[in-house]
Amino acid sequence: MRTIVDFDEQPPTLRCRGDENRSTQGCRRRALTRAIRAQDDVVVDLSELSFADTSLMLDLAMLARRLRAQGCAILLQGAQPQIGTLIELVGLPRLPGVRFDGAAPAPA
Repeated sequence: MRTIVDFDEQPPTLRCRGDENRSTQGCRRRALTRAIRAQDDVVVDLSELSFADTSLMLDLAMLARRLRAQGCAILLQGAQPQIGTLIELVGLPRLPGVRFDGAAPAPA
């Protein structure tokens, strides 16, 4: 099975791809654990994420909380319009330690 959430340490980047939902939650744990240990702000690259449910949003909120306790933040970037809408609906941008660059423009 292809990893759909992974973490690169340099620069600290959590990449989410494909469809992320409750059934894939266990598969993202390793990447999230590595991201929590980051010593700097973490970019969350959502550009290849086509679907997500609230389980991913809760995991990102938890990541932001843990990083904030270490003086770091997360930057959500590259979200497709439907993912951007979900991010706004669940209120992630209102959490301390979360920056959101907005949803990517819809393809022409």
